[in-house]
Amino acid sequence: MELRISRHQRREFEGIVRSKKSAAALVRRARIVLLAAEGMDNRQIGEYVGVHHNIVANWKKRWKEDGLAGLGNRPRSGRPRERSQNLRKRIARKACQKPPKHLARWSVRTLARELKVPAWTAQRALEEFDLKLHQLRTFTLSPDPQFEEKLLEVGGLYMNPPENAVVLCIDEKTGVQALDRTQPMLPLRAKKPRAWTNEYVRHGTRTMLAGLDIRTGRVTAHVRNNRRSKTFLAFMNHLVSLKRYAGKRLYLVMDNLNTHRNKAMDNWLGNHPNSCLLG
Repeated sequence: MELRISRHQRREFEGIVRSKKSAAALVRRARIVLLAAEGMDNRQIGEYVGVHHNIVANWKKRWKEDGLAGLGNRPRSGRPRERSQNLRKRIARKACQKPPKHLARWSVRTLARELKVPAWTAQRALEEFDLKLHQLRTFTLSPDPQFEEKLLEVGGLYMNPPENAVVLCIDEKTGVQALDRTQPMLPLRAKKPRAWTNEYVRHGTRTMLAGLDIRTGRVTAHVRNNRRSKTFLAFMNHLVSLKRYAGKRLYLVMDNLNTHRNKAMDNWLGNHPNSCLLG
């Protein structure tokens, strides 16, 4: 028997079907009503939406009796599941607390075990509050009272450097291990990749000093045995002596390491008026 629905009801059902937020069960029931309104019988509708024709008849009856409200889920008999808002809040609160000492972080299973709830209940509570146990982000707070001013100045230099100027970002990587393999590397051969032994010997540590040209991306690097002030100034002398920077003003961006901020560095800047230190 054909169902009759108004234009307003049709638009409402079509909105339910198109919406990505509609529950799958409600979308299926809305389709049943729309197809019935187009004159399709129960068997045809059942084949189209993938349910038995008796289920189609049941939802058509519910629609006739209660309208759109009749397509919702009715309360089920038996003991209700413990999925209250209080439980979800308790799971979220626990997830934001420190785990026991033997755990590095909470996981869905350890959290569920701790609260004696099913893992899927814990998972849904975490999704509801948008809590991601596996993610970790780092942050840094600068104690420098002039940090905001320096940030804007450095950012402006990166985005729009002055004419006839070069912006160099300078830093060190200390404690780099100098390792050597105990056996020679085996060369690439047919059906076999290059290979080396897992065993190695240590030759102490090295320090790499590097200057990155922001405009070109070119890196000038030195590897040295230490990171003393004398070593750093020798690296700076090499930078300013390069032909590609001749006659240009150098803006040197670096952190507040003690080798960058001392009397020797102040003297070096005094002897190189074309260089400007930011950091």
